[in-house]
Amino acid sequence: MKKRTYLVVGLVLSMVFAMLLMGCGKKTESVQQEKSIEVAICTPYLSSVTTKQMVELMQSKLGAMGYKVSVYDSANDTSKLASDIETCVVSKVDAIVIVSVDPSLCKSQIQEASDAGISVFGCDSGYFDAMQMNATSDNYQMGTMMSKYLFEKIGKQGNIVHLTHRPHPGVVKRTLAMEDVLKEYPQIKLLSEHHIDVPNQINNSKEIVENLLTAYPQKGSIDAILCAWDEPAIGATQALQEAGRDEILVVGVDGNEQAVKLINEGTNLVATLGQDFDGMASMVASEIVKVVKGESTEKGEKYVPALLIEK
Repeated sequence: MKKRTYLVVGLVLSMVFAMLLMGCGKKTESVQQEKSIEVAICTPYLSSVTTKQMVELMQSKLGAMGYKVSVYDSANDTSKLASDIETCVVSKVDAIVIVSVDPSLCKSQIQEASDAGISVFGCDSGYFDAMQMNATSDNYQMGTMMSKYLFEKIGKQGNIVHLTHRPHPGVVKRTLAMEDVLKEYPQIKLLSEHHIDVPNQINNSKEIVENLLTAYPQKGSIDAILCAWDEPAIGATQALQEAGRDEILVVGVDGNEQAVKLINEGTNLVATLGQDFDGMASMVASEIVKVVKGESTEKGEKYVPALLIEK
């Protein structure tokens, strides 16, 4: 009797123990499934309207998927940008997005992330092979389009000024395109090129143009101002309007809401190229989800179309 009792008790205990193990296994599995995917967004230009727009859209889309999203703004400080990416690698996030960044400025940190198994995505940035992908506009094509548009608008002759910001990879391509197109218009002279500070780009542009108008006070001395993106175009337009120099034409790139408003009001700002920043951010968010799920994706640069905006 005692032997049978011990045997039954032993069997019951074994079954209870097995059930507990199964329960713990399910609990562990549940905890793993509930662990949030962590995505870090790093940018030096959160003060830019369009950069902020892209960041917020990615936050919204990835947040709706249950992902945890952290944003790092280095405020145009290259060393801090590199440090932010290193922090993300140490924190073992699942993905990093660089927004409006020239990846050559933080190449070793991106490589470090890739070596650690962290996928790096670009949004309105540049690309190299340690990254997963970059969603952007065809910036050289946009620079070509806006340059030709402006040069034709002033009758293929005259004096122009260029406002740019070469640390931005997209802006660099637009600037190089302008230089190439300029060779096709021998009667157009580039008076000067000016670097625009970021942040404070609107006020900086306005101040630069105010100084230019002092240096070139006569009407006809400047025919147009080609701006590599919309905030300098806004600042330039403000300076021209205040000075009563309505003969000078201005163009930009981005499709910034304030710029479009100035175009429709019939100011000096006559056109911009509307970039699909929502499309870029959506593309990156979708690619992150695919990579996290282990789905196959195509690496490289991916372009989103832009649209000419006039009055």
